Amino acid sequence: MLKYLLTVSAVALAALSLAACGGSDSDSDEDQITTAIETSVTTTDPADCTVYSTQAFLEQSEGEKGEAAVASCEEDVEDTSDDPDSVEVSAVEVDGDAATAEVAFSGGGFDGQAVAVSLVKEDGDWKLDSIDGFASFDRDAFVGSLEEGFATTELTDEQTSCVNEAFDAATDEELEAVILEGEEALIEIVADC
Repeated sequence: MLKYLLTVSAVALAALSLAACGGSDSDSDEDQITTAIETSVTTTDPADCTVYSTQAFLEQSEGEKGEAAVASCEEDVEDTSDDPDSVEVSAVEVDGDAATAEVAFSGGGFDGQAVAVSLVKEDGDWKLDSIDGFASFDRDAFVGSLEEGFATTELTDEQTSCVNEAFDAATDEELEAVILEGEEALIEIVADC
């Protein structure tokens, strides 16, 4: 069951596996970041995992370390079934080769959510470096999305009910930790199931 929970969490994280890239010299950093985030959700090219994301971002978003994080991303990027229809980028702040932004999702597993992300500029290209937290959190939509994912699993009805109750009882901070910290946070929430 834990492996499935981690897979569902990875699907949710994959929605957040945004890629960022540099634009032409005439584009401002803010424009490059905005364009990169808006277009990155449509990528299906496994090479984009290492081109547009730092290793730290891959490890956070995929819940794996080293080459396993890269391989997981490369598999996830080809499955667009849970991707958002669009994203809206706002609150872009650039400080040298570091930046932050907020990304609001429409459609997909993170519909109605907005996350704060950090980016870094490496060799002239902006790359996602970390998911910093929720900028806007729709608890009901988030839990509903997770529960919908579990409804299609091979878990027993009792296991599914236990998992759903565990997510319903979790605090917003515990749910956010699943996205930020991965496996350990997920295990804490469903430990009694």
